[in-house]
Amino acid sequence: QSGYRRQPLWAGVLPAAPSGSTSLGSSATAALQPRLRYTHASIGETAMAVVQHDTEDRQPENGFVSPETTSPGLLTRIDGSVLPFLGGFGKYQKQLIVLTCIPALFIGFSQYSDYFLLAQPNNTCIQPLANLTNQSPGHSSLLGGPKNMSARPVHIYANRSSGTHNDTTGMQCKCSEWTFELHTGLVQNVVTKWSLVCDAAWKVHIAKFSLLVGSIFGYLVLGILADWFGRHKVLIMSVLFMLVFGLTVAFSVNVPMFSTLRFFEGFCLAGIVLSLYVLRIELCLPAWRFSMTMVASFVVLGGQLLMPGVAYLCRDWQVLQAVIICPLLLMLSYIWIFPESLRWLLATQQYCRSKWIMGQIAKINGVNMELDPDNILPELQRALQKKPKKTCIVKMVGTRNLWKNIVVLCVNSLTGYGIHHCFARSMMDPEAQEITMFHNFYVDYYTMAGIAVASCMALCPAVGLMGRRGGLLMFMIITALASLLQLGLLNLLWKYSDSSGTLNKNFSIAFSIIGMFSSHAVSNLSIFFCAEITPTVIRGGGVGLVLASAGFGMLTAPIMELHNQKGYFLHHIIFACCTLICIICILLLPETRYQPLPETLADGESYTRQPLLPPRKPGEQHLLLARSENSRDYTRVHDTAAATLFHSMKSMVCK
Repeated sequence: QSGYRRQPLWAGVLPAAPSGSTSLGSSATAALQPRLRYTHASIGETAMAVVQHDTEDRQPENGFVSPETTSPGLLTRIDGSVLPFLGGFGKYQKQLIVLTCIPALFIGFSQYSDYFLLAQPNNTCIQPLANLTNQSPGHSSLLGGPKNMSARPVHIYANRSSGTHNDTTGMQCKCSEWTFELHTGLVQNVVTKWSLVCDAAWKVHIAKFSLLVGSIFGYLVLGILADWFGRHKVLIMSVLFMLVFGLTVAFSVNVPMFSTLRFFEGFCLAGIVLSLYVLRIELCLPAWRFSMTMVASFVVLGGQLLMPGVAYLCRDWQVLQAVIICPLLLMLSYIWIFPESLRWLLATQQYCRSKWIMGQIAKINGVNMELDPDNILPELQRALQKKPKKTCIVKMVGTRNLWKNIVVLCVNSLTGYGIHHCFARSMMDPEAQEITMFHNFYVDYYTMAGIAVASCMALCPAVGLMGRRGGLLMFMIITALASLLQLGLLNLLWKYSDSSGTLNKNFSIAFSIIGMFSSHAVSNLSIFFCAEITPTVIRGGGVGLVLASAGFGMLTAPIMELHNQKGYFLHHIIFACCTLICIICILLLPETRYQPLPETLADGESYTRQPLLPPRKPGEQHLLLARSENSRDYTRVHDTAAATLFHSMKSMVCK
């Protein structure tokens, strides 16, 4: 009885009995109808079971593994349901945003400290080696003093002491006592303390390597830890070790100790930068994300602008290092006043901690939690028994779209920071490789800072009008044009123009400024874009990857300096080609403006590229897409099987 259908299944399906059929045929047919109904129901259920089995157990195509999908609930709709229920971008969020921006000032001090700690001074030999004192040709040049005019921003210029390979330079470096003159506001820095000139100049580049390499490893390692243990724990751990290693740097007794401690300082600095950046993004609603990120960027640039004044007041590099690090002691209070990211807790199903934080947010924002039209609290109460579920960045490899988006932004960040050094290197005087266009440390330094400030100011309206993808594409096109024109047009002017010297110099300065302006914008926007595309469960690892790529781009500057700028032209050509590749790859990215942040891998996978231009006829595009397997029409399976079986049984009865 349970296998039969109560409603008639043959209505409108079975044809009417022919007029010549006998009563026996009619009665036999009538007798067979219950059994046929049972068979029809069984066939339909079997067919649907096969379809369901085929849908669930289908093997992944092309070796990709589909991300885990969960039923969408209110707790996963953080931007659309949870944060608006807690007051949106209220007083609580604004207070925490301020707490993430204050340390950005001291982060700016640390990031630009190499300009002063490792600046090359003017040097004069006052005590040549004994075996050279009787050589009259060299004696006058030694006592006259080889002047080193390389007291400049360290990532722009080469070390002059090793820039000229001739006999005179070799004789000049054979000196036992030097006198130094710094133009950075300091009386003594690392170079003057241990006489890192001439044959010892390579140690300066190693010191620069140590901070950058430490930052690269910090972004990669601590980004993964931020996804696994939380942003707050990584922040506090990084601050504690930053205080230890940063203050110890000031008491270094030799260059190897200084370089080693700077590696760990860069490692911890990367953890602070990464965790604050991610926390800031996850606090904001879609309309506030970019503006709050740019506010923090301006605070970092404020640290860059104030750094010369701080160096002038400190006068000694050890005091300067201590002054840079000590304000981070205030961040120890973040252990109590700064909570874990609510978005990360909800995305990893840590609902017990989420419930307490939601109560604090509602209290500070003045929200009455009893008014809950969406029933968020009952759903949270039902989900309290769920176990935490954390994800590693490695699972990104099994996705189709997410890994592509992150890789494209990593290449953009690498290219932006790498080619920035190429433009900065072009600011050097082509006739005197050691002297800059401005011939003054402070003018050079503030020119670089002014270009960075102008770039960030231009980002705001550009992204507001064209979106993330449009703004990134525009600035990358400007970078590519400036690079190609500088490489090609200047050579033509030098070859065919009579006044090639002055014209070449002016065009070189113009293209360099434009290139640095646009490449700085590309780098900043690539990092922010990655933070919006990467899901919350792996956002730390994703942002860590793109920041590490930026570190590799910055690492090309000391590498070129270490080799005395050999291969500089090829270096510029390679990055110019990368800009052309990036222009094509940017078209593959989705647009994230005003979109909620993805929370799970499935959310990140759903971010796909939208067409730049809308289709002429919206209905035509659907015809070009293959229908998904889940949308196949199986409604006529029952009718076809039942009609075939009925006609077969009817013919047997008639016979």
